[in-house]
Amino acid sequence: QVQLVESGGGLVQAGGSLRLSCAASGRTFSRYNMGWFRQAPGQEREFVAAIHWGTGSAYYADSVKGRFTISRDNAKNTVYLQMNSLEPEDTAVYYCAATVRWNGVGSPTTYDYWGQGTQVTVSS
Repeated sequence: QVQLVESGGGLVQAGGSLRLSCAASGRTFSRYNMGWFRQAPGQEREFVAAIHWGTGSAYYADSVKGRFTISRDNAKNTVYLQMNSLEPEDTAVYYCAATVRWNGVGSPTTYDYWGQGTQVTVSS
């Protein structure tokens, strides 16, 4: 069982940066693949990035590739999303999630555990 809590959201101007954190409970965190999703008002939940539990390989949505970086610190039971060159289109609630399955990490249906979300607002 994994419990996830996101933090680090806020208001930032276009072109700025934020780093989101997702703190996980339990001693088995390192065995889970971790993902970030976002959901804007009136929109479906959208994949952002994922990181493999063993290799550290990362997978990004085309919309954020080159701007966002996902990382994890297993000793701290924490996954991060560094967001640079933010645009108003990045405005959304950002969620972290955990899954034992690597195949299908781009789909929210793959994930077993979800955080409560943190709001990111990018002003122009």
